[in-house]
Parts: sequence; structure tokens; C-alpha cells
Amino acid sequence: MAFGVAAVLLAYPAFAQDGRALDKEKPKAAANKTPEKAAVDKPLDVEASRFCANAAPSIAEARIAWETRQLNELDAQVKQRLADLEKAEASVKEWVSKRDTSLKAASDELVAIYAKMQPETAATQIAAMDDQMAAAILGKLKPAAAGAILNEMEAERASKLAVVLSGTASGEKKS
Repeated sequence: MAFGVAAVLLAYPAFAQDGRALDKEKPKAAANKTPEKAAVDKPLDVEASRFCANAAPSIAEARIAWETRQLNELDAQVKQRLADLEKAEASVKEWVSKRDTSLKAASDELVAIYAKMQPETAATQIAAMDDQMAAAILGKLKPAAAGAILNEMEAERASKLAVVLSGTASGEKKS
């Protein structure tokens, strides 16, 4: 409460201590003050200075508390973002591991056999395989040969294998 009053008094010096607005003519009248009137205003200036001096530590404490809260919120956001990034990194590592495993499953000899086959025949046989094995074989083939085989497959099956090859298997979406 004291912080709010102090902030208002510091931000709006046009308000007197009792909350009334000072007359706009006061600055003009100050030039015409007699020594007696100037002596009356001096205690008010001293009291205002004393008030400000007394309120300054609590205002500083409130600002420090606010800044601390802001820093804590930012720290929590950074920690959350780091956790999200670590999760994404683990997902990518898992995908790379699965891809490496599936590529190893297709031996070089088997890939060489499919590379020498006619695209129509290879498409029929690869279309009958499970997704991972089919994608592994297609992944090891030269792009032209893999494209020719995919071209000979049903569109739905070719699309599904393309998704597996791209790494977004089973509906996962890369971010």
C-alpha cells in the first residue's frame, strides 16, 4: 500500500500530500512570493524530501522483488525450453537409430539383387514386404532405381513407403 502511494506521489508531483491537485497558478505565484510565504513552503519541501528518503528503501525492495520474480519466470521458461529440446533430440536420435537398424537389415547382396530386377517385378515383391524392410531396400538402392520401383507400385503403398523413407513413419510429425 505504501509503495502505491509513494509511486503516485513520485510519478505525479502535481498532487499535494492531502491528495488535492495543486493550483496551476502556483509556479507563477512563486515568483511573487514574499519571504514569509517562502518560509511556509520550505517545511513542505523538507517533509517531501524526508518522505521520499523514507520511502526509497521500500520502493527499491519492491523493485528488486519484482525483478527477482521476472528472472525466476524467465529461468523457468528457459528450463522448459531446454527440456523440450532434449526431448526433441532424443526423438531424433531414436529415429536415426531405427533408420540405421533398418538399413543394416537390408544386406548389400539383397539390394544388388533388387537393383538388377525389372522395376515391375521388384515393385511387386517389395510391395509385399513389411514397411521397414521395404524402406531399407529402397533406401539402399540408387535413387533412379528406387524411383522406378516406386513408380510401378500402387500409389497408396508407394506413398506409405515414401513416408517411412522420409522418417515420419507411423504418423509422427517432425518439428
